Amino acid sequence: MRKSRISTFREDELIPISALQHFVFCPRQCALIHNEQVWQENRFTAEGRLLHERVHESDNESRGDVRIARGLRLRSLKLGLVGIADVVEFIRTEDDAGIRIPGISGLRLVRPVEYKRGRPKPDQCDAVQLCAQAMCLEEMLSTTIEEGVVFYGKPRRRQVIAIDAALRTFCEETVQKTHALLTTSVLPEAEYTKKCRACSLLEACMPNVKGSAKSAMDYLEVAMADIEQ
Repeated sequence: MRKSRISTFREDELIPISALQHFVFCPRQCALIHNEQVWQENRFTAEGRLLHERVHESDNESRGDVRIARGLRLRSLKLGLVGIADVVEFIRTEDDAGIRIPGISGLRLVRPVEYKRGRPKPDQCDAVQLCAQAMCLEEMLSTTIEEGVVFYGKPRRRQVIAIDAALRTFCEETVQKTHALLTTSVLPEAEYTKKCRACSLLEACMPNVKGSAKSAMDYLEVAMADIEQ
């Protein structure tokens, strides 16, 4: 169900920010993970999980004019999102755009930082996740965020991403589509592509199998009916 711009979501309607990245990568993967509760790890997901755990377990710290907060919980009732930011940087500024953060001196600009184990991707699945984090922080802190950062583990470099109007529009559209997907029991049709080979859900998804659009619940209902006969 699509929400108007002035309405808000209830707590029990919030979906994970991570679901947006899954949706952009593959709507079927998103439905398998968040509707069917299917999850399988491979080397890539295990490395990513360990990277996030190391980031979240590190202490908050200050580096010059930057105060670094780790594992900050995020929420937006306007977008219907909930999640955890890997890192949020609060950067000292003399600009009037800065805000005051309790327990941190001076005016600060806010910048989310997302950690990824691999390399920059050709689609916007990382950018949309970062934008969603920024929009949650804007709602929580009554501020405006103009950029965020994705740290990629393979090249070990930070990529600055502008939180501009085009990305915000794409993020809002993705949020609406993801909410619509996760409030139904429909599993999108499988479409085998090159990226399927790196997906940890390849065996569960069965993109090359006829009839793979059926959900796990469909299979369970058929199996139970056979048992009862």
